Amino acid sequence: MARKGSRLVWRDGNCIELLENGGEFFPALCSDIDQAQASVHLETYIFNLDDTGRKVLEHLRAACQRGVKVRVVIDGFGSYENAPEIARQLEEMGAQVRIYRPEPAGLGRFRFRLSRLRRLHRKVTVVDSRIGFVGGINIIDDLEDVPDDGQGPKPRFDFAVRVRGPIVQDLAKAQGLLWVRMAWRRRDDWGEFYERIKGWRQRRARALAEAQPRFEPGMRATVLLRDNLRFRQTIENVYIHALETATHDALIANSYFFPGRRLKAALRRAAQRGVRVRLLLQGRAEYALQYRACRSMYQRVLAGGIEIYEYQPSYLHAKVAVIDGCAMVGSSNMDPFSLLLARETNVFISDEGFAAELKDALERELANSCNRVTEETNARHSWLDRVCDDVSHFLLKIGVALTGHASEY
Repeated sequence: MARKGSRLVWRDGNCIELLENGGEFFPALCSDIDQAQASVHLETYIFNLDDTGRKVLEHLRAACQRGVKVRVVIDGFGSYENAPEIARQLEEMGAQVRIYRPEPAGLGRFRFRLSRLRRLHRKVTVVDSRIGFVGGINIIDDLEDVPDDGQGPKPRFDFAVRVRGPIVQDLAKAQGLLWVRMAWRRRDDWGEFYERIKGWRQRRARALAEAQPRFEPGMRATVLLRDNLRFRQTIENVYIHALETATHDALIANSYFFPGRRLKAALRRAAQRGVRVRLLLQGRAEYALQYRACRSMYQRVLAGGIEIYEYQPSYLHAKVAVIDGCAMVGSSNMDPFSLLLARETNVFISDEGFAAELKDALERELANSCNRVTEETNARHSWLDRVCDDVSHFLLKIGVALTGHASEY
């Protein structure tokens, strides 16, 4: 049943499978696209035309040939280089495609506007309104543009979930609303149009609810959205509440860690209460500014009793957490881009079995693939490194100030 509170809708009876890296995610995604009978609706921030991207396009093409309705939404900035060609191929195969906030052409690309920072960062696919995929994995090959130390590249470390059950209706609803919003046009018949939309939403909600299977035993979960209107702080608030009520353990993996004052205070208070708080962060800098800005906070974070580990084999791209018996999997980082500007989708799961599975995967990497950062090791950084870290932190705070949320950071 649905339980409402603090804008969250909890749903019981879900079947949720953890998928680690593209090696598990893409075979599952493509298999379900191949089994689709009615619809595939895919949203992603990055859609690369590498081997993996072309493979996904071929599975979408086969779905179109079977008469399946295929809709794809890609972000105009994240997929900037490939967006026109991807749109051409999708339209050619009979799919519908929309680009979220297309980037301006020519010199306009170098002009700063705050609206250009409001991106579609979520990665959500719904198949036949019955199966959903949510996580941090873009449509990009695991080994594309990753470090190679001479022994062969290692895949990005990331997670997604494959979900079935009642929460799929919430994913489908969020996708449907964005699709309609992106088609918004000026019109004269607003009253009639509103009534049509209202009737469509009611009919669709009933149809989605009736279509969802319930699993016994099933998992209790809720879909968390972040946008710039109704759900501005939903994901951040859930993190804070989970930390405030934690009693023994909080293990958080985040690729870009630059939390605001409220979230930093919640982490610190949890550690002060005796909760073991561990952060698994990037050890290989995919974007130097964000990495160094994060590192500039290490000494203060460590002084608060929080443990820090840096992932070494490749880029860490995960946005997951295990806090006591609950787990978070999604697209949202703990940084200003995700928490102040972007559209994000996470799934928060209240199930000890699933939480244990995710925690085991993270613990394995902590033991085998990470260096622990201590106050002593952090103090060994050169003065030039520390200056670069502090300058990056300052520049990122200037960026936050431009959004009008300087007081939150």
